[in-house]
Amino acid sequence: MAEQERPWKLQADGILITVRLTPRSSKDQIEKIGEQSDGRPLVMARVRAVPEKGAANKAIAALFAKALSVPKSSAEVIAGSTARIKTLRVYGEPQELQKRLEDHLS
Repeated sequence: MAEQERPWKLQADGILITVRLTPRSSKDQIEKIGEQSDGRPLVMARVRAVPEKGAANKAIAALFAKALSVPKSSAEVIAGSTARIKTLRVYGEPQELQKRLEDHLS
């Protein structure tokens, strides 16, 4: 998979991940790589939390932190706080985070 086809970007201090979040789901789950309507890739994910008072944003950050084996405080929503398409920043060693994310999605 070419770098431009991935829904994440490596940063010096971690990784940025584009996510499409579905709140009020029956379970918390990182599903698969999907596409936006314009063809850009994203990671599809679901959480049980409702989209009120930041609950779904906290849940998606915690879900990715757990999946990537980092502390909850190392993951945060940095864009799209009121939208379904969000950008998450996960702090850590970028190459290791990418490997864990790829392993989780395979």
